[in-house]
Amino acid sequence: MTELKEQLSLLGRKTEYRQDYAPEVLEAFDNRHQDNDYWVRFNCPEFTSLCPITGQPDFAEIRISYIPDVRMVESKSLKLYLFSFRNHGAFHEDCVNIIMKDLIRLMNPKYIEVTGIFTPRGGISIYPYANYGRPGTKYEQMAGHRLMNRE
Repeated sequence: MTELKEQLSLLGRKTEYRQDYAPEVLEAFDNRHQDNDYWVRFNCPEFTSLCPITGQPDFAEIRISYIPDVRMVESKSLKLYLFSFRNHGAFHEDCVNIIMKDLIRLMNPKYIEVTGIFTPRGGISIYPYANYGRPGTKYEQMAGHRLMNRE
């Protein structure tokens, strides 16, 4: 446990919320089951960001699913990271792609997908989806298959 505490600085401390996009709050720890392929899923039903044009709030449910390799994202840091979008101006599609790319940089997962289920604005809902599979592996093929077979 001492090793884990050295890797994580946010867990067990007073929570300080950032006022704008803050990828630096993301923390990772070692996957103890690297010999297994398995899914890790997060659901953030209270995600908010701002429209970059009007400044009006956008509300969404963000779903993140990944197959870890060596590193995994720590959940409190992920929560703080997602909350950091609250005052950040970005289109729905940008939010989903930014989240996915930041998590790839942090963890280098075998596979990851991020879905945004944004509530309607002006009578239209937007549900952007982005995924990634490690190049040259079966996960790259999986990413292509899952992307082409979305509903």
